[in-house]
Amino acid sequence: MPIFDFLKGEFIDVIEWLDSSNDTLVYRFERHGNAIKYGAKLTVREGQAAVMIHEGQLADVFPPGLYMLETNNMPIMTTLQHWDHGFKSPFLSEIYFVNTTRFQDLKWGTKNPIMCRDPEFGPVRLRAFGTYTIRVNDPARFLQEIVGTDGEFTTDEISYQIRNTIVSRFSAAIAASGIPVLDMAANTDDLAKYVAAKIAPEIAEYGIELPRLYIENISLPAAVEEAMDKRTSMGVIGDLGRYTQFQAAEAMAEAARNPGAGGGGMGAGLGMGMGMAMAQNLGQSGPWGAAPAAAPPPPPVEHVWHIAENGATKGPFSKAALGRMASDGSLSRETLVWTAGQDGWKPAGDVMELAQLFTVMPPPPPPPPLAE
Repeated sequence: MPIFDFLKGEFIDVIEWLDSSNDTLVYRFERHGNAIKYGAKLTVREGQAAVMIHEGQLADVFPPGLYMLETNNMPIMTTLQHWDHGFKSPFLSEIYFVNTTRFQDLKWGTKNPIMCRDPEFGPVRLRAFGTYTIRVNDPARFLQEIVGTDGEFTTDEISYQIRNTIVSRFSAAIAASGIPVLDMAANTDDLAKYVAAKIAPEIAEYGIELPRLYIENISLPAAVEEAMDKRTSMGVIGDLGRYTQFQAAEAMAEAARNPGAGGGGMGAGLGMGMGMAMAQNLGQSGPWGAAPAAAPPPPPVEHVWHIAENGATKGPFSKAALGRMASDGSLSRETLVWTAGQDGWKPAGDVMELAQLFTVMPPPPPPPPLAE
């Protein structure tokens, strides 16, 4: 009965692929001699596409469904039709299953820091990392451009190239964005959409799309972050003088609780010395002592004045000199004067500081009384 078992095996031909690897993009259905029988059943499940290669050329792409390989564009030369070839078909056909589902949580990150010019900190170096999602949207192009004859193609074989593309476009986008470093956390979504839009035309040439791109973090060098932490701490502390007094009080209390610290009563002496220093500081500026007298303000700056007469400028003159000129009549209320800070030339009588120089002359004295 071996001949009947052989014929039964020849008539039953089911072509399908069940993937359990979670990282396989393309799988080539293995058949001895690549002989696909006429009338074979091809099962393409959701999230898959089947690509048939006949005699080295792409013959057809099958979306999800059940197919009987009987049409004219399918290979019809089977082993049962070629007894003269010893049940071996000379026409080679291959079926490649392409996974069209999304492959998520693929990692990307900057290998080297990105140099940027920040409006607040100046030149800075940034690093960034995140995740992305890919999906094959054109199985035929993907097979032709990327896979070739690889019998099992995984995400590791394409992710490196996509990571490099993401980093390249991200570096250009972040350097040209002009977004301050402190505001980048609030703009990661917009940056991710912008970078994804830049990448889309490039990877479309390979039959791939990028449904999602996430920027999880944008970080500064450790030294810069440490300096920013110190700056933030100073903002939280507020008044440095009061914070120093608080630290002194805490140290004094700790020394009082441990009188033997340091040996020989050194802790008590240390606490007393710090207490005296704190008391002295508090006595100078605290609520228990009078504040030192404020220094007198600096004397006011005396203005000097210029005079405009007959198209010429004279001066500068001090206020005292102008007073003497007003007394002898060489300076009148209508004389144009100017000093630094004044808005243009003004009559001397309209300048408040000089108006007092033009005192009103008293009326002539009354006549003497007539002699009786």
